[in-house]
Amino acid sequence: MYHIAEALVRWLAPILSFTAEEIWRHLPGERGESVFLETWYEGLAPLDDNAACNREFWELILTIREAVSKAMEDLRSRDEIGSSLDAEVELQCDANLYPRLAPLADELRFILINSDTRVLETAEASPSGSEIEGLTIVVKPSTQPKCIRCWQHRADVGAHPEHPEICGRCVENVAGAGEIRHYG
Repeated sequence: MYHIAEALVRWLAPILSFTAEEIWRHLPGERGESVFLETWYEGLAPLDDNAACNREFWELILTIREAVSKAMEDLRSRDEIGSSLDAEVELQCDANLYPRLAPLADELRFILINSDTRVLETAEASPSGSEIEGLTIVVKPSTQPKCIRCWQHRADVGAHPEHPEICGRCVENVAGAGEIRHYG
């Protein structure tokens, strides 16, 4: 019984942090000082420096995410978008950067938290305010309809007669086998 309570508190911690911490302190048995100082999973392996998705790669992705967020904030301050899901992002990459970002394809929208991200190869990226060499970031308001389930603006909203207000991804998750994600 206590293992179930402990697992539940660990699950709740990111959502109800103060409540989870209070419960953690009052659970019977020995445990660490805080639910937030506990190790949840031991099976993570270190990233190989030679792997395509190594630490340097993810640091680049986080740098790009920061630059995209800044560009979205500019649109938000001009009332062109409300949330980041109201935006579409185009990453114009030079020949060195394109092969690194292209494998993420459509999944970049989940990392950058927007409705659509396209990675394009250009002869030479022009300056875009980002400090990322070989990259131009273009952020604009989406013109696509909004899915009522995931709130992303997608071209295929309304394309499924049995679910006219949701996108293809949500149809697959609600009525199909579920989406296949490769990076997250």
